Amino acid sequence: MARLNRRDLGLLALRLGTGTVLVAHGSQKLFGWFGGPGIEGTAQAMEAMGYHPGRQSAIAAGVGEAGGGVLLALGLATPAAGAAAAGAMAGAVAVHAPAGFFATAGGFEYPAFLGFTAAAVGLAGPGRYSIDHASGHLFDRGWTLAAAFVGSAVGAAVVVGRRAKSRVDAES
Repeated sequence: MARLNRRDLGLLALRLGTGTVLVAHGSQKLFGWFGGPGIEGTAQAMEAMGYHPGRQSAIAAGVGEAGGGVLLALGLATPAAGAAAAGAMAGAVAVHAPAGFFATAGGFEYPAFLGFTAAAVGLAGPGRYSIDHASGHLFDRGWTLAAAFVGSAVGAAVVVGRRAKSRVDAES
């Protein structure tokens, strides 16, 4: 098998695996699937974690995870998909960071891994076995890559920064 085919198969496997996990994770928030709390339960949890308003935060997190996961799995709009999922995971990392790194202690290991993996796929591109490739990379251009990652980074920084400020204000 040619090296290019192996690389493209590897990207396909990575996209499908990461995308599927993100879809399941986001579906818990949005729809209550797989034992998740659904939108109302997630909204309450978001409020308790310092993300205000809770309902909009829950929708944004769920869409970033589930929507980004679907797009990653399909290899469609891959830069935007990777950036959206990475941005959503940045919010989760902020919540889990006080517990340290390891997931066994409630740390940020798991959301960080998902976020970095989604970002890496968004940056590397979807490979040949993708809708982006079949469409001539219509939604996978250099400018979309830059816009998606800058937008996601700015959005995540604003949201996480507002959460941190509200938590400091609440403690005062």
